[in-house]
Amino acid sequence: MKVGLLVGRESSFPEEFIKYVNSSKLGIEAEMLKVGGFKADELCKYSVIIDRISHEIPFYRSFLKTAALSGTTIINNPFWWSADDKFFGTALLERLGIAIPKTILLPQRDYIPAISGESLRNLEFPLDWNSIIEYTGLPAIMKPFDGGGWKNVYKVNSLDELLFYYDRTGTICMMLQEFINFDRYVRCYTIGRKNVLIMPYDPTKPYLQGQYFLDKGYLEPKLEKRIIEDCIKLNEALGYDMNTAEFAIRDGIPYAIDFTNPAPDADAHSVGEENQRWLIEHMAELCADYAKGKKKGSQDLRWNEFLNPKLVAAK
Repeated sequence: MKVGLLVGRESSFPEEFIKYVNSSKLGIEAEMLKVGGFKADELCKYSVIIDRISHEIPFYRSFLKTAALSGTTIINNPFWWSADDKFFGTALLERLGIAIPKTILLPQRDYIPAISGESLRNLEFPLDWNSIIEYTGLPAIMKPFDGGGWKNVYKVNSLDELLFYYDRTGTICMMLQEFINFDRYVRCYTIGRKNVLIMPYDPTKPYLQGQYFLDKGYLEPKLEKRIIEDCIKLNEALGYDMNTAEFAIRDGIPYAIDFTNPAPDADAHSVGEENQRWLIEHMAELCADYAKGKKKGSQDLRWNEFLNPKLVAAK
């Protein structure tokens, strides 16, 4: 029973994960996945694949969707991952009873050349910017509705600043979000929709310069319990087996700020060796449960029931 890793530029997580799995007694083996031209009728040899890069490489994403036809469990589900976005997730969490900042979706500033005025007849124009900032308040955060990695994120303090940065967003669809002036901030790993690690985190610091830190008494028990419950609830709803969620805590209320990170940072140089070790151990156990059938793969794909069992790989 093999676990394949599909990774990007990272090194410490895949290397340490493979070393840990192959020296453990979990009954599985792990390796770096290799794939070239992939045939439509080809069966995938892996019981489980951990996906860390397909959001940037379409070939990998299509390969993973096809691998699911072989009965391979993909962490995370490539079909849902292809469909998710941060604005929908924010609206979903609000309906789950999880605290969120006030958030509004903004139409794109520009469009590809093929889009004409007739293509935008359903779009209100001009936007009522005053009512928009009245809703979110100022300062506010403008960021892509489906982005990540702190790219194209702007803090705006006035209507003039909002318009200045909005005019530079081009074809990126943005959303505007209430700025939570937090007194504490945490980032949380959730693995298998049940194991949660709360990590004190300082988003004001540059990457690799002490963003993560250890503080065993950082949260009082009641707040810690609420954040764990929120993490489990949101990952159950989103269908993610590997994810991080960030909470900005203001006046004792944890506001979910960023919670769709299906390929979260796992590098020991940034998250720290202790946090990475926790992630590796729980990911390994999850992969073993999937590979051995102790945990049913939750791909939530309606065509599963129509597959010919003879065409599903036996691993």
